[in-house]
Amino acid sequence: MLLISDTVDVGGAKGPAHKPVYPASPVELWNPEAFTKGPPMGAFAQMRQASPIAWMDEPEDRPGFWALTRHEDVMRVNADYETFSSQRGGILMSHQRSDMQLARASLDTMINMDAPYHMQLRREHMPYFTPAYLRGLNDRVEGEVTRLLDAMAKQGRVDLVQAVSAHLPLFTLCEILGVPLEDRPKFLTWMHYLELANSFAAERAGGGGGLEAAAAEVPPEMQAFLDAFKNAIQEMFDYGRHMLHKRRLDPQADLMSAIAKAQVDGDLLADEYLDGSWLLIVFAGNDTTRNTISGSMQLLSDFPDEKAKLIAKPELMPNAVNEFIRMISPVIYMRRTATRDVEVAGQQIAEGEKVIMYYGSANRDAAVFADPDRLDVTRANADKHIAFG
Repeated sequence: MLLISDTVDVGGAKGPAHKPVYPASPVELWNPEAFTKGPPMGAFAQMRQASPIAWMDEPEDRPGFWALTRHEDVMRVNADYETFSSQRGGILMSHQRSDMQLARASLDTMINMDAPYHMQLRREHMPYFTPAYLRGLNDRVEGEVTRLLDAMAKQGRVDLVQAVSAHLPLFTLCEILGVPLEDRPKFLTWMHYLELANSFAAERAGGGGGLEAAAAEVPPEMQAFLDAFKNAIQEMFDYGRHMLHKRRLDPQADLMSAIAKAQVDGDLLADEYLDGSWLLIVFAGNDTTRNTISGSMQLLSDFPDEKAKLIAKPELMPNAVNEFIRMISPVIYMRRTATRDVEVAGQQIAEGEKVIMYYGSANRDAAVFADPDRLDVTRANADKHIAFG
């Protein structure tokens, strides 16, 4: 199987090939600064009404993209992998290839694959999540939550992110992977550098050039950080390969073994795909859960009446979790590349052009969710969110 990082077309021709039908976006969605205080929900609301699919020019020689904001249109593009490919152009807002291991690994992952490879890997992983295993995992996670809450109660006022949100997802991740207790502190170090590097790259490169572009212009005082970052990331990948190859020789009842033994077209995954799988789990799986925990607590603070409902009726919690996820939408967007000329919401899109789906906007679409900006833990269709693509 060819590596996605060797074949992906992250750039593309400058667009659009067809005249935009709708007005332009009121904000520069390519610019990370538009999201520093949270998603621009006001602008998204305007776009759903006036510009449900808007062309977004990007600076310099970047190709631009079509921005989708309505639930109906996002659902359509999300489901049509034959017309809107993840694999052809990658799911993130990248514009140039990179030989950095981190950049290549971010492409060589299951979420950048189209059918049939995507489904083959999913089928390889799913048998691991048996009811018996999930019950055991639930017991261990509940025990850790109790321990964290007991520690918080003794402290009084605490930083929730540090006390719970940053810790619990990593604990759960390590339990799922079967990481030895003595190795778990390494994950905190890796996450620290991944998060700092992500922010630094966005600030220095305007969201377009990534860490490689940022490093080319790095001031001397940042060199020590970059050196530490490179060492930590190399350690992360080395550890992942070591553990995954170890699991191939001695499989255990854990997700790491399922990944290590996964096959596509009868072949074990190449080391590059092991790197991608490892990165996807360590970073993406942790980041979304951490932000959802923190965001949920913020929502309960903002909507005290809904908090009171949950306290009075704890059985509402499963539905409330879906409502939290709908409101927070921890995955901001994903990108697709059109594989043929196609029309969406009355707009012609040319083959090769990029389409970006904004999940936070789709999840606030009043055509699907009544009073969409209000938390409602009893919302009947809360599970209709599209928070994870």
